[in-house]
Amino acid sequence: MDTLVIFFNNLLDLINEASPWLLLGLIIAGLMKSFVPTKILSKHLGEGRFAVVKAAFIGAPLPLCSCGVIPVATQLKRSGASSPATSSFLVATPETGVDSVSVSYALLGPIMAIYRPIAAISSAIITGMLVSTDKSAYVSAAQQHESCCTKQVQKPSCCASKQQSASEQFFAKLTTGVRYSFTQLIDDLIKWLALGLLFAALIRTFVPTEFLTQYGSGLPAMMLMIVISVPMYICATASTPIAAGFIFAGISPGTALVFMMAGPATNISTLGVIKTEMGTGVLIRYLAGLILSAVAFGFLLDYLLAAYQINIIDQMSHSHQMLPGWFAYLCSAILVCAAIKPLRSLILK
Repeated sequence: MDTLVIFFNNLLDLINEASPWLLLGLIIAGLMKSFVPTKILSKHLGEGRFAVVKAAFIGAPLPLCSCGVIPVATQLKRSGASSPATSSFLVATPETGVDSVSVSYALLGPIMAIYRPIAAISSAIITGMLVSTDKSAYVSAAQQHESCCTKQVQKPSCCASKQQSASEQFFAKLTTGVRYSFTQLIDDLIKWLALGLLFAALIRTFVPTEFLTQYGSGLPAMMLMIVISVPMYICATASTPIAAGFIFAGISPGTALVFMMAGPATNISTLGVIKTEMGTGVLIRYLAGLILSAVAFGFLLDYLLAAYQINIIDQMSHSHQMLPGWFAYLCSAILVCAAIKPLRSLILK
C-alpha cells in the first residue's frame, strides 16, 4: 500500500511539473499552425543545399509529431521539395518543437531544454546533407500547385476570406489555433504522453538508481537505445518523460538524448514513406545520418556534463519550483479536461 501511494505521488508530481509548460507549448504550437500556411513551406524547400538548412529551422518549432509529419512531408516532396530538404524536415520536425522544449525544461532542466533543439536542428542538417550525396536526391519533383486565389479566375469559396477585415481574420485564426491546440493536437499527444508519464513514475518508484548504472553510458547503451527507439511510434513531447525515467534509473543524459532524437524521427511508417517517395538510397542515408548524429551528440552531451561537473538530476528535481503549486494544479486540471472529450465538449462546442 505504501508503494502504491508513493507511485501515485510520483505520478502527480510529474504531471504537475510538466503541465504548465505543456499547456504553454500547446497554445504556441496551435497558433503557429494557424498563422503559418503550409504552402510557405513548399515554397522555400526546393532544390539546393541551403534548402536543407531552411527545412531544419522551419520544421523544428512546428506542432507536428512523428505521425503528423508524415503526410506533410509527403505533400512537401510532391509539391517540389527536394529529397534532402524533405529528409531534413522529417528529422527536425518530430525531434523537437515548442511543446517538447517546454516539457524538456520542466522535466529535464534548462541545459537539456537548450541542448535538445540544437542537437535536433544539427542532426537534421547533417542527415539532409548526407542524403544530398545520393545521385537521385535532386530528381525533379512535381511543380508546386497554384492556389485558386492565384489564378485569373478566382473562386469565391477560396477567396471569401479576403472579404473579412484584418481583425476578423486575426481572431478567426486565433480561435482556430486555440481550438486545434485543445482538440486535435492534444488528442494526438495524450496517449503517448500519458504512457510516458506512467513509465517515468514507475521507474522513479520501482527501479533503483543503481540498477542501470552499469549499462548507463557508452556506445553499447546508446546502440541499445537506437534498437529500442527505431520501431517505436512516439512524439518528441511524449518521449521526454520516458527519457526522464531513464535518467532517474541511472542512464546517462547523453544516452537518454539518443532515445529522444531517434524515437520521434524513426518509425516503421516514416521509413516506409521515405522508401516509397524517395527511394532506398535516401532511406539508407537517412538512417545513417540520424543514428550517427544522435550518438555523436549523445557522447558530446555526456562529455560536456562531466567536464563542467553538471548534475542533470539536480536540475530535474528543482526546475519546476519557480511556479507556485496552485498554478501547476490548475494547469493539470485544464489539460485533463481538454484530454477527456466529454468534458471538453462542454466547453468547446
